[in-house]
Order: sequence, then structure tokens, then C-alpha cells
Amino acid sequence: MHASAVRYRTVDLGEVEMFYREAGDSAAPVVLLLHGFPTSSHMFRDLIPRLADRWRVIAPDLPGFGFTKAPARGVYDYSFDNLHRVIEAFVDALALERFVLYVFDYGAPVGFRLAAANPGRVRALITQNGNAYEEGLREDTLTPMRAYWEHPTAENRDALRPFLTLETTRFQYTHGVPPEKLELVSPDAIEHAQAILDRNPELQLDLFGDYKSNVALYPRWQEYLRQSRPPVLAVWGDGDPFFGPAGAHAFRKDVPDAEVHLFETGHFALETDGPAITALIRDFLARKAR
Repeated sequence: MHASAVRYRTVDLGEVEMFYREAGDSAAPVVLLLHGFPTSSHMFRDLIPRLADRWRVIAPDLPGFGFTKAPARGVYDYSFDNLHRVIEAFVDALALERFVLYVFDYGAPVGFRLAAANPGRVRALITQNGNAYEEGLREDTLTPMRAYWEHPTAENRDALRPFLTLETTRFQYTHGVPPEKLELVSPDAIEHAQAILDRNPELQLDLFGDYKSNVALYPRWQEYLRQSRPPVLAVWGDGDPFFGPAGAHAFRKDVPDAEVHLFETGHFALETDGPAITALIRDFLARKAR
């Protein structure tokens, strides 16, 4: 099989059977891709083969997303701490000693937990609309979520249900995208994401409620960045309705030579600007993660 062909695999981690996509030579340096809400490793379907000629590229599905099999809600606690634990078990199971970490959206709090706990394993960090700072958080979007964090009532939980509708999923993929780029957004990606949300809405609401734990850990992750100074590349859709461009620039507070590139697009920047982002990643990895 050609090394750049994408393979679809699973690994048994005990209570979780993790699905992942992999391409590239098994002896090549590893790039670990962590997806966000409300998608899966599917969001990296085009990026993986674009990098696999030089790197071993691995993209797992987090529990509750994609094809990973995990216990039912109520048996398994769907929290960001648990998502981190299963990703840590995943990298151990695959014996990934060192890797470049690519984080997006939910992948950021999972990945920053992993990096802060294992700083020596992270060769470099690529963040695509993945925050580690309060700067850039779009408060107009987060207001109902913060209300649920502070008062986890049934009423405040129900107020978050519109985030799980097809209308909002489509909004996540298209908001901030210039009209001339809209035809680059895959309708398959939108339908894939919505199918995940429709599968278990309550699980997704649990994760919304637990997102406050991520914001509380921002100082810890900033300390990791200051102390370890990993090479950082921030590639950002500047029209993101959740994480504004200030979140990308904020990385320079703790890693002054962080490379920041903004794209005129929305949350899912890979959908519209994948080739340009790939070129930046390839150049960054060639210089910083040899």
C-alpha cells in the first residue's frame, strides 16, 4: 500500500474503541490532528494526504464523535478531562513518543491538557481556531453558555439546544466565509457534523457545560507555553463566530516568535483555504519540526 494512502483503523483502549485515520510512513515524524465540535477526523480528510508524503499523520475521533465507540452517557462521563485521558491512552497505545500537535476548537482543550502534562513529547504546536486565552472569545456567542456554567438549571441547559440544530451547524460552516468562497464548503461535511449532533444531543450539552473547565485552565496552558516555548503556528479564520483573531495573536504573549496567519474565512478554515494552510504547515514543519 502506498504510504500516502489513508488507512482507517481502530485501537482498543479498554472502555473506548478509538477510530482514527492514518497516512504516511510509520517511521516518519508524527503529526497528531485533534478535531473540534461538531465534527470528527473527517474534517482532516483533505489535509491528511497533503502531508503524508513527509509525515506520519494521525487523526483520531474523540469519544462522542465520528466512529469512536465509547460507553453510553451516564456510564461514561463526557468531560474534557476524560477526553484528554483517552487521547493520552491513545498516544501511549500507538507508542507516539514525540509528535507535532495540531488542535482545532474542542481539540485545543484536549490537546493543551496533553501538552501541559507531557511537554517533552510535543515537537511543535499548530493551532487553527483553538484558544488558550480569553482574548478572542466571542462573548455574544458564549453568553448563553456562560449562563449555564454559572447556573446549570434545566432552563439554561435548554437554552443551548439551538446550538445543536442544522441551522446552527450550517452557520458554523458558513459564517464569516466570503460569498465567493461559499461554494468551497462541503455540504457533506455539514451533514456529517449534524448526524453526530443528532445521535446524542444530551452528551453534547454535557460537554457545553464542562467547557468552563477549559477556560479555568487557560493560565496553566499559558504557563506551559511560557516555560516550554514550543514552536507555534496559528492559522485562523478571522470571521470565526466563536474564536476571534485576538485569540491567535494572544499566543505571542507567551511564545513571542509564534507565527500567526489570518484567513478571510470562518470557523472551518480548512474547508475554504485548505491548500494555503497546507503550504504554511509544510513550510513551518520543515523549519521547526525537523
